[in-house]
Amino acid sequence: MGAGHQHHHGHQHGHGHGHHHGHGHSHGHHHGHAHAHPTSGNVGRAFAIAVSLNLIFVVAEVAAGFISGSMALLADAGHNLSDVLSLMLAWAAAVLSARPPSERFTYGLKSSSILAAIANAALLWVAIGAILVETIRRMAEPEPVGGTTMMIVAGLGIAVNGLSALLFAKGSKSDLNLRGAFVHLMADALVSVGVVIAGLVITWTGWALVDPITSLVITAVIGWSSWGLLRDSLRMGMLGVPEGIDGAKVRAFLAARPGVVRVHDLHIWPMSTTETALTAHLVMPGGQPGDAFLCALADDLAHEFGIGHPTIQIETDPTSPCALESEGVV
Repeated sequence: MGAGHQHHHGHQHGHGHGHHHGHGHSHGHHHGHAHAHPTSGNVGRAFAIAVSLNLIFVVAEVAAGFISGSMALLADAGHNLSDVLSLMLAWAAAVLSARPPSERFTYGLKSSSILAAIANAALLWVAIGAILVETIRRMAEPEPVGGTTMMIVAGLGIAVNGLSALLFAKGSKSDLNLRGAFVHLMADALVSVGVVIAGLVITWTGWALVDPITSLVITAVIGWSSWGLLRDSLRMGMLGVPEGIDGAKVRAFLAARPGVVRVHDLHIWPMSTTETALTAHLVMPGGQPGDAFLCALADDLAHEFGIGHPTIQIETDPTSPCALESEGVV
């Protein structure tokens, strides 16, 4: 009995070691694959440029808004300021995400990128609320507005935000944190387009109500464009399976490995806005399949599903129940 126990223990140990190796391999591989770290320098530069451009612009815009009496310009400036905040949040998260793990934060600070994405979505909605309140007040008592100033400043705004957005266009496809920055900047460019149109109409007709009406339309556009960001960032915050990974497919993939009779306790969750972890128990009555199996599995998960941090527990006795076998238990 004692010998049997020893043997089993040895197996466990081998597995632990194998997993470590597999994980190290897949981790390095995944990074090479997704270029997670080499780009952080460029991202830092993108943030620095976008933040300074936007800050300069906000100051100019607030001044112009007061001079021309345009609510649309001030709304735009408020929104641009929330942009600077959102850029700084995203930037801080990008920097923190690159920090190595510590004793206390065993994943490093990767999930700060998820928190920043949630905060960014929330910021957008706060900005919307502020603009709405002021706009409704303006509808009640419209004030004369300088159309030309509006157009010139907003024209500059299109350029500033458009250029800044371009800096994040590439990263926004794969990283929700960068998508937050991108959506903010694009929304701003749209806002500025709206302000230019309002300026034109006011110059032609002198109809002051156009200003708050434009402001309302703009708010609706921002609300619509930021809804997806809010939904996706909350899903990540709740540790939902990241968009683009089909949980059922991963389960089927694991169940189809040779020697696997059952898969249970499968969890897939985001460690950051770009990296995904997985844990699962595989029941393999044929015995522990060895390190090569785990290595190949880690490799396949990284390639097929973009999951770069798998941890697999092998169970060899199909009759002894695992406490976590029922799908209702976590």
